[in-house]
Amino acid sequence: MALAINRENFFWHKVHSLTGIIPVGFYMLQHLTLNSFSLAGPEKFNGVIGFFGSIPWYVLLAIEVALIWVPLIFHAVYGLFIVNRGEPNYFGTKYGWSQNFMYTMQRWSGMFLFAFLAFHVATTTGLKYVKHDDALIMYNAWQAKLTSQGYWQFVLYILGIFAASYHLSYGVWNFCIRWGITVSERAQTKVQKFSFWMFVVVTLLGWAALGGFLIHKPTADASASDTTPAVQQST
Repeated sequence: MALAINRENFFWHKVHSLTGIIPVGFYMLQHLTLNSFSLAGPEKFNGVIGFFGSIPWYVLLAIEVALIWVPLIFHAVYGLFIVNRGEPNYFGTKYGWSQNFMYTMQRWSGMFLFAFLAFHVATTTGLKYVKHDDALIMYNAWQAKLTSQGYWQFVLYILGIFAASYHLSYGVWNFCIRWGITVSERAQTKVQKFSFWMFVVVTLLGWAALGGFLIHKPTADASASDTTPAVQQST
């Protein structure tokens, strides 16, 4: 594989494109949807966490590793090889087309996401497994983290969701081209419009989930650390 990733490789490009949609893209959509339960208050949000906490930790860990972490790591690392091989074709060139802008922003958003997701996983799932503390991913902890120290983490997550939404939404456009789903220019234009509206909807969904931590105050019984297992789904 080391030889393959040092040159253009049709197979690994298609695998990279596929993993960005399934399972990584699907996981992101359900992740943001479940996190939006924060809008309903601490009890509803913690209820989602508790549901995953009812799954035996070793089963949940196996699912996370096989269906989330491995595909995500492959997609991220191979994406860096693609960025390294690619050449900017929008800024400072005569090819100022919308598709070239999308290509450039897809690469930039991917590089930002690589660092953002490393931080996100390390401070949520990673920290939870190390400390075996459910409270680290419950509503109270999230509310405190997002609103403390000048709201810098809140701003960071706004940017992270924006980048992830863009990367996924326009990744759909690229996926359809790479897999031969959209061959004609008309079909590609339609998917490009779909990607734009998908980007808007997914971004608003993620931002709404963040907003839930601002409109509800934490309550004394909102932390369910004494009622849920130590290993749970990350938020």
